[in-house]
Parts: sequence; C-alpha cells; structure tokens
Amino acid sequence: MSIGVPIKVLHEAEGHTITCETNTGEVYRGKLIEAEDNMNCQMQNLTVTYRDGRVGQLENVYIRGSKIRFLILPDMLKNAPMFKRPGGKGAGTAGRGKSAILRAQARGRGRGQNQRGRGTGSAPWLNQQNQPGGSQPGRGRG
Repeated sequence: MSIGVPIKVLHEAEGHTITCETNTGEVYRGKLIEAEDNMNCQMQNLTVTYRDGRVGQLENVYIRGSKIRFLILPDMLKNAPMFKRPGGKGAGTAGRGKSAILRAQARGRGRGQNQRGRGTGSAPWLNQQNQPGGSQPGRGRG
C-alpha cells in the first residue's frame, strides 16, 4: 500500500522548522530531522511549551506518531509537487470538461430526436386512445 499525500508532505518538511502538538497538550517547535510513515518525528533544537505554560529548550526529541494531535508545517510546502494535478495541461482542465459535454450533446441522446426503438414510446395498453370503447377495468394504470 502506498503512502498518502499528508505523509508525503510531512517527508517534504524534513529539514524545516515545524510545530508539533501532542495529545498531552505540549507544543514542540524545532527542526524536523526525520519523519517516518507512521508519523514518528525526530526533531532538534526545540522550544517546548508545556501544558502549564512553562517554556523550555531541548536539544533532541523523538515523538511517537500516534501521540501527535496536529502538525504545523511551513507555508512553502503548499507548492510541493504532490499537490500538482497529473497531466499538467493547465488550470482549465478537469477530468470531464466541456469537450465531454459537447460530445454527449452531439450524440443526440435525450428528448426530441428520432429515437427508433430506444424506449421513447409508451405501451399501447397504457394509452387510453388506443382502446375501443374507452377504458377497460383491470388493464394498465390509466
């Protein structure tokens, strides 16, 4: 199984300054040295803010990925290559665009064309005009 985009972005943040809040409420801000696929993070030269508001300095820390509440990554990662759409034709292309709509309209599917056996007519027993003598009980819905 391949990794998702959020983990790829986390790997791109290696070497940059990030902020990490743990489930216990402690906030770590420092340089991300290594990130693993399970979000385990090794960081250096940190400023840590504890739950009670005290601030301290740490040289190294290793945070288990399952204990991370959220991460704040640098804004420059918004331009990371994994956010680019495959195909690269430009901003105006979306999976099925205007050309697919025009092709469907050109095919002529829908109302008002000569359909010749494509389910446009109704069953004769449902049509009241086709029955001599008016409606017959027990025949159709009409």
